[in-house]
Amino acid sequence: MTSKSLLAASWVLQVIAAIILLQTLFFKFTGAEESKYIFSTLGLEPWGRIGSGVVELFAAILLLHPRWAGIGAVIALGVITGAVVSHLTKLGIVVKDDGGLLFALAITVMLSSIGVLVLRRSELPVIGPALVRIAPGLPVLR
Repeated sequence: MTSKSLLAASWVLQVIAAIILLQTLFFKFTGAEESKYIFSTLGLEPWGRIGSGVVELFAAILLLHPRWAGIGAVIALGVITGAVVSHLTKLGIVVKDDGGLLFALAITVMLSSIGVLVLRRSELPVIGPALVRIAPGLPVLR
């Protein structure tokens, strides 16, 4: 793939992850019934709901900034891994008859973040160059 193609792919993945993260903030910050149910089930209501919302907002902002997209992907991957693990262990795939939508959105953010992280791994401070050397066959933005 060309550098332009890799950059375009990264931006598509960054925007997908950021939109999903930003869209769910409304429900977290307004205390929507579904959000309260989820975080009560996890024993983290209200601080877990608000705290994860703040972290997701920060990750989304970084994902939309070219210089910080890799860091945003790391943060998004961290917070969304918690969401996926919560679905798989305590909440279930389907939450309050949503048909698995929240789980699907979490998996989408996870996969998008992994894609951004792979493509932008050379931009990560400290560990970026080592990650490029470890996986030289994977495409990377330079």
